[in-house]
Amino acid sequence: MDILRRFETINDYNVFNNNETLHPLVSVVDLSKAAPRQGSRMYFGFYTIFLKDVKCGDLIYGRNTYDYQEGTLVFLAPGQVAGMNSNGETYQPKGFALVFHPDLIHGTAIGKHMLDFTFFGYEFHEALHLSERERKIVMDCFSKIQYELERAIDKHSKRLIVSNIELFLNYCIRFYDRQFITRENVHQGILEKFEQLLNNYFKSEKPQTIGLPSVAWCASELNLSASYFGDLIKKDTGKTAQDYIQERVIEEAKERIFDHSKSVNQVAYELGFKYPQHFTRLFKKRVGQSPNEYRSLN
Repeated sequence: MDILRRFETINDYNVFNNNETLHPLVSVVDLSKAAPRQGSRMYFGFYTIFLKDVKCGDLIYGRNTYDYQEGTLVFLAPGQVAGMNSNGETYQPKGFALVFHPDLIHGTAIGKHMLDFTFFGYEFHEALHLSERERKIVMDCFSKIQYELERAIDKHSKRLIVSNIELFLNYCIRFYDRQFITRENVHQGILEKFEQLLNNYFKSEKPQTIGLPSVAWCASELNLSASYFGDLIKKDTGKTAQDYIQERVIEEAKERIFDHSKSVNQVAYELGFKYPQHFTRLFKKRVGQSPNEYRSLN
């Protein structure tokens, strides 16, 4: 696992897996064509989506190991490092990978909203678990992309390939929405834990030492990626995690403002604001009154 293989181009990855390069910027890789190999870490310079067919090892992401079962989709953004831990044993890769270079989508509709596909920022243990029906839809998208790749490139090729990639990713948004519901037992209590986390935060000295709680900090405390945590909170509450935190900050501020022994600036510092004017601006935006006006009127 100490070996780091770097794949900067689509062709690099195709060669590694014994697949023909039909287009320099995109490929549907049949992993069963690859030679048997042992686990290693890999750097990807392009978008990579794995569809695993069999259990043949654990995925390594950063310093963590994740059980990677069949029927799951895992998403990697360019620049990420991942790998397979086969525990020293040789294994035969199986499944498929859709890989496409950022240059393929520059200037296209999908290129302008890739950030909407937040699952590229998820951790491996937040992978998408497919039903058999969903897997067929995924494979249908892959086969349409492969069909275009096997044809002679014409003026329609890029638009049809990119459209099918976008269709596939839009289906993945739907499938994740389904997973947030069907895996409720896995997510059960996240919102309650989030609320308790914020309650404990403001009862401690953390606001004065760390500052305002960030979405990333809260997600880390709950052992989730910031992207997955944010999407989960949005599905549960209809609000972004940042909005939820800000609402909690304002509720805490309203309680403290009634302590006339403290100035508004002191309240701001206690809550974790580095600059009191930022507190005043947020309070007025959320409440419709400045902190001093709210204190006077109430």
